[in-house]
Amino acid sequence: MKKSEKKFLPLFHQSEGKKALVVGGGAVAFRRCRILLDAGFVLTVVALAFDPVLKAMLEKHNAAIKQKAYEPDDIDNQYLVVAATDDVAVNQAIANVCKKRNIPVNVADNAHACDFVFSSVVERGPLKIAVSAGGKSPVLARLLKHLINGLVPSGYGELAGLVGEYRQKVRRAIPDEKQRIAFWESVLQGAVAEAVFSGKKAEAQSLLEKAVENPEKTIGAGEVYLIGAGPGDPGLLTLRAFRLIQQADVVLYDRLVSDEVMSLIRPDAEKIYVGKRRANHAVPQDDINRLLVQHAKQGKRVARLKGGDPFVFGRGGEEIEELSSESIPFQVIPGITAANGCAAYAGIPLTHRDHAQSVRFVTGQLKDGTVDLDWKTLVQPGQTLVFYMGLKGLPIIARELVLHGADKKLPIALIEKGTTMDQQVHIATLETIVDVLENASVKSPSLLIVGSVVSLHGKLQWFDKGRGH
Repeated sequence: MKKSEKKFLPLFHQSEGKKALVVGGGAVAFRRCRILLDAGFVLTVVALAFDPVLKAMLEKHNAAIKQKAYEPDDIDNQYLVVAATDDVAVNQAIANVCKKRNIPVNVADNAHACDFVFSSVVERGPLKIAVSAGGKSPVLARLLKHLINGLVPSGYGELAGLVGEYRQKVRRAIPDEKQRIAFWESVLQGAVAEAVFSGKKAEAQSLLEKAVENPEKTIGAGEVYLIGAGPGDPGLLTLRAFRLIQQADVVLYDRLVSDEVMSLIRPDAEKIYVGKRRANHAVPQDDINRLLVQHAKQGKRVARLKGGDPFVFGRGGEEIEELSSESIPFQVIPGITAANGCAAYAGIPLTHRDHAQSVRFVTGQLKDGTVDLDWKTLVQPGQTLVFYMGLKGLPIIARELVLHGADKKLPIALIEKGTTMDQQVHIATLETIVDVLENASVKSPSLLIVGSVVSLHGKLQWFDKGRGH
């Protein structure tokens, strides 16, 4: 076997009270000792000299400190050994003795000589997630640890502890293993878990008690997640949105949800397109409401993915009214609305002390399909206007704003496919915007921003520059 092919099996050992030896007194020894002490090992450290920080930590934990040269007898009765000196020959000698005595050894910066390697660990109470690169790249393992650390809610530790308290009770209540697994899957992905994540431990415990008393109602219980998918860039999703997308059995999505966000859906999940185009509702709203109820009543976890935020021109209120009337459990997960996301990626602040002290979000298309807006209230000094669904009505919007007192030289931006790699920002004035777009093939999703803040785009744009456009 080649050296690069050495394999390691990830294991979690019961370590409390076990003896461990670390040889070395520097920075590497400090990192290893900290891990071993946290795991409950009874530690002995041998070194000719000790870093003061390491020595202070060892004294705090009552570890045995032996300031001397390493001797083979130091290895006697140890559960495991770490060779962390800056002398390659000494480290190899330690490894040789350990192998003869069948004592697991870790050798700093020498994965081939190791019987075990240290993992980067994400801890959530009793829950531990270990990441290892097999000794090849500790820095990569550490970076992945930080990534996972940000993705896993801190409440998972509380959840693991709560589950542990009820494990035997559930075993007695549900003797059948398959049903018990289905029960725990429902609990760990349902209202009990969400209550824990929201810091409501008492509520979570109460819900779990009720679930144990009536497990058949819990197994396969459906729920709907109304999720704001943001303006396009998947990096703008909230962590909660990402987590719930991953656990959904069925996903109803509209045309404003980007391909990049769609790629995060589980491969085995059912995807149902319910998008709407101008004057062409692929699936009427009443049918969307019915689909949500239908799939939830079948015991499925249903994600309703909406571009932007579900409560900003997203008809989210209508959908959860229907769910509430049918007593379907649901959650609402806010998303970054198009106004915030597109403006930020275009370098256009929606408010600015020198330009705008207020901002208004306006629909560019009313329920009856017209653009008959209250134009007088829209034309105000120091105000930024953001029009959603305004592409079709753009000529009317520009004309009516000028007719009602807006300066025809007022800047306007049309942002196409904002926050994605296909983003295009078209800058003009109320007087010229229609002509500017005559020769441009602009498609939805798009957003209009009107106001003097648009004049800052040339100076503040950063996303387009980063793409080399």
